Amino acid sequence: MKAASIKEIKSELETLPPSKLLEVCLRMAKFKKDNKELLSYLLFEEQDEEEYINNIKQEVEALFLDLNTKNLYIAKKNIRKIIRIANKFIKYSGIKTTEIAVLIYLINKINLSKLPLDKSAALANLYAALIKKATSAIDTLHEDLQYDYKKELAQSTK
Repeated sequence: MKAASIKEIKSELETLPPSKLLEVCLRMAKFKKDNKELLSYLLFEEQDEEEYINNIKQEVEALFLDLNTKNLYIAKKNIRKIIRIANKFIKYSGIKTTEIAVLIYLINKINLSKLPLDKSAALANLYAALIKKATSAIDTLHEDLQYDYKKELAQSTK
């Protein structure tokens, strides 16, 4: 079965009555956890982006508490999982400042974890990719915001 284009879906959704639209949204939320999380963000958390960022930071903090720093292989897998979860939450928001705040927080947490990045090429590459992603996101912002975030990123990477 071929999926319809976004334009076709949008035009069809515009023709639906509100009760049918509600039914479609609820049915879609039942099928996948990601759909339910996105719907939760749109309904409850989109209005207060600062609180959403704090919730992401708390989630990341909890994941870092379980980080295994004794075995670099396990640590690498844990860091990848944390980054994957953070990227999912960043994608729900779609706001560059949220993305930058979360990425800088991740960089800080990796630095505070005292993982020997120089002993694992994979960990070093993950860390470098995070910095590169944060830098490229910062470059899309207005110059005044760029200055503030670049300063914050520089402090995080020391």
